[in-house]
Amino acid sequence: MNSIGEALVEALEQHNVQLVFGIPGVHTIELYRGLGKSNIRHVTPRHEQGAGFMADGYARVSGKPGVAFVITGPGLTNTITAMLQARADSVPMLVVCGANVANSLGKGWGHLHEMPDQSALGKTVAAVSHRVNSSEELLPALDSAFLSFQNSRPGPALIEIPLDIAGAQFTASVKSDFSTGVLSPDASKIESAQQLLSKATSPVIVIGGGARYSGAGIQALAETLDAPVVQTTNARGVMHKHPLTVPASPCLASVRTLIEESDVVLALGTEIGQTDFDMFATGELPSMNHLIRVDCCAEQLNRHPATLPIHSDVTSALSALNNAMAVTPDSKDTKNTISGETRANTARHGAWNELGKDLQHISTLLTHIQQIVPNALMVGDSTQPMYAGNLYYDHDRAGGWFNAATGFGALGYGIPAAIGAALAAPGEQVICITGDGGAQFSMAEIMTAVDEKLPIIFLIWNNRGYQEIATSMQAVNIDVVGCDPTPPDFKGIAKAFGIPYIRSSDDSSDITNALNNACDIDGPTLIDVQVPNLSHIVT
Repeated sequence: MNSIGEALVEALEQHNVQLVFGIPGVHTIELYRGLGKSNIRHVTPRHEQGAGFMADGYARVSGKPGVAFVITGPGLTNTITAMLQARADSVPMLVVCGANVANSLGKGWGHLHEMPDQSALGKTVAAVSHRVNSSEELLPALDSAFLSFQNSRPGPALIEIPLDIAGAQFTASVKSDFSTGVLSPDASKIESAQQLLSKATSPVIVIGGGARYSGAGIQALAETLDAPVVQTTNARGVMHKHPLTVPASPCLASVRTLIEESDVVLALGTEIGQTDFDMFATGELPSMNHLIRVDCCAEQLNRHPATLPIHSDVTSALSALNNAMAVTPDSKDTKNTISGETRANTARHGAWNELGKDLQHISTLLTHIQQIVPNALMVGDSTQPMYAGNLYYDHDRAGGWFNAATGFGALGYGIPAAIGAALAAPGEQVICITGDGGAQFSMAEIMTAVDEKLPIIFLIWNNRGYQEIATSMQAVNIDVVGCDPTPPDFKGIAKAFGIPYIRSSDDSSDITNALNNACDIDGPTLIDVQVPNLSHIVT
């Protein structure tokens, strides 16, 4: 008869889990009894935070939950940062965590990795959290986690299994009764939305990460409405190069003006969060006239007042809206109106001019990289190229641009998340862009890419310090302190990892040569991009 740990792995297979990230430990050893006999692939990171970030990157690219096995105590606390990043960006992640033997929990007996109340800590972070205390509780806990990924705003789920429970015999049914369906919109809400949109003379569509895989429906509706489409960070790549596309942050004045001058705003799959809509911390979001908001999370819909909130999966709502618009006569007054293409073009040009020459240079480099390596997955950390790209950059692949420079903003994200992305899309080119500071948070994870022989270009934007923070300090007349940590010898690091090293400047021709050489290499490569250091800007 199987153990509860073995039954967990079998149930994960039933949920179509194909890969697990984890570092084995005595508190998860019973999970590995089942894992070794399963068809689930195990990938070993170098730190539990890396396991969580890998699960995040895997989930964003595969569309399936990323799964991590971690031990109790430090295993979970190391993973919490990654769980919060996933929560901020609505990424489905399942963390299965060990625990000390059930009768010791909360007793303070001094057990290895003991915590005062691990479950309470987990509940403050996870969207769904369960401790499994018996056979009968295992499958309902697992089904609850996977149901949360499907029928509400995704995020991290935690299942905690004490050591003695994981090794006990599984006596319940091993078959899950899990089932899910698509969250469809209320027909009356679609009718109301159709009436508002059909009369609009200057509508705009704003899309977030929840709409990144609904590009066909978005484009069809945008063309019907002649509406510009503003993409927040996690929606970049939708409608690439389309005349109606606005691949620029809604915190930029030109984009805010576009939104505020629209008579109807349709917001799809965006939390309308501060890091997307008010990056400069003015304290104000752009005003949105006759806001129609579509989101799979009922709580999210209540956080910002909307004329018409629609609780629905974005793709389903778009299908219903496109059908409704197709059979409805156009009743708007088009006299003295400006075309959507003109409005989008004005917003794009205005946003570009707002960047200034330094950010324009970086954004141009990103476009240059895209042209050299088309359709790549571009994964980043909190570093200058990501900040610039989040402000203005039109990626050529929906869901192919994501980073930790928004939302929770965890440094060290880029390297492990890129590894997860590469594992989710075997054989496809992944470019990880991280700063020399952020790289030092998680550099050891590059060895996982070496183990797995992954085609990742680790492009390190090496300005020898925290240049973004230094300039922020200067902007408010604060003496620059603590922003000049010495980076390691990246050439020596690459040699230690056994991967090719390429040195480059931030000149487009140098980066072209570096990328062309890197793309010819089978496996990971490190490109050290030397950019002006702090001594050039700090006085």
